[in-house]
Amino acid sequence: MVRFFKTSDGSWDHEVVISVPPFKVQNWILPELPGLITDLLISLDDRYLYFVNWLHGDIRQYNIEDPEKPVLVGQVWVGGLVRKGSKVIVEKENGQQWQSDVSDVQGKRLRGGPQMIQLSLDGKRLYVTNSLFSAWDRQFYPELIEKGSHMLQIDCDTEKGGLAVNANFFVDFETEPEGPALAHEMRYPGGDCTSDIWV
Repeated sequence: MVRFFKTSDGSWDHEVVISVPPFKVQNWILPELPGLITDLLISLDDRYLYFVNWLHGDIRQYNIEDPEKPVLVGQVWVGGLVRKGSKVIVEKENGQQWQSDVSDVQGKRLRGGPQMIQLSLDGKRLYVTNSLFSAWDRQFYPELIEKGSHMLQIDCDTEKGGLAVNANFFVDFETEPEGPALAHEMRYPGGDCTSDIWV
């Protein structure tokens, strides 16, 4: 994540303020699994930045009240290539192996990785879908092609920071007419914190 800013002499400069290091992994096509940030947004009050990491499988919330020093205050795992039960295993620096813990929602196994997000105007509800491009879905997450994608609601703590999967919200696109369907972009009818249109 790169921050652009004006310097004291009026010129523009930039600096990297957030980075997602690759995982060293076993049983993948490459020895490292890169982070792949596919969508990001900033809350309407400019306090939080959210992004999704499609291959790793996590959603992150950073406090950006000091834009020079973002602080990770929330993270939740909702899929990804390194989830428990996957053949891809992370090798930590200390030699231990690790995989992310991904909970089912309403008895359904989460598929793919988090891809597109929309945040409610009050900043408390983050909605996420999981299809990137059908060709990429087929390559990295073939289960999306077979069973379709889904939409989740992530509850956001707007006071102290923090993310939690809402266990009562699950939109499954597996049984859509002519499906299974792949869900990508979504929009609020009345606008959201990333929209230029306010109805």
